Amino acid sequence: MSSIDQAQPAAVTAGQLDGVRTARVLAFVIDYVIIAALCIPFAIIIAFLGVITLGLAWGLYAFLPAAVALFYLAVTMGGEKQATIGMRMMGVRTFKLDGGRIDPFLAMLHGILFWVIHFTVLLLLVSFFSSHKRLLHDILLGTYIARDPS
Repeated sequence: MSSIDQAQPAAVTAGQLDGVRTARVLAFVIDYVIIAALCIPFAIIIAFLGVITLGLAWGLYAFLPAAVALFYLAVTMGGEKQATIGMRMMGVRTFKLDGGRIDPFLAMLHGILFWVIHFTVLLLLVSFFSSHKRLLHDILLGTYIARDPS
């Protein structure tokens, strides 16, 4: 079987890749419901700050979802479990090809590249031709998503 990426994850079994695409999509939905809920208290704080600053702080609303999402990714995917809450619920986690840990910066970069590439058809299409069902941003960052072996 030919693949568009030549790098191979360390010691991944076929069973760890079963249903990964579906799990990633469902994890995405769960995570963004969580992120939307996390935006609510910050939106209330910004509303009060806007009143105090005569409307100046309301400009922060433009950055709120992105800031909350990046913080969420840094803490969850870049944390000890190497997975967001949605990913944990779906039984998958992020791995680096070299076996190292995902740090908070790489987790945020993973999310940024996801959203940049998201606007093209390539996002899911690449997973049908890549080894280990990796998406384009996984290939670029040297990561992959698989079932959590624990």
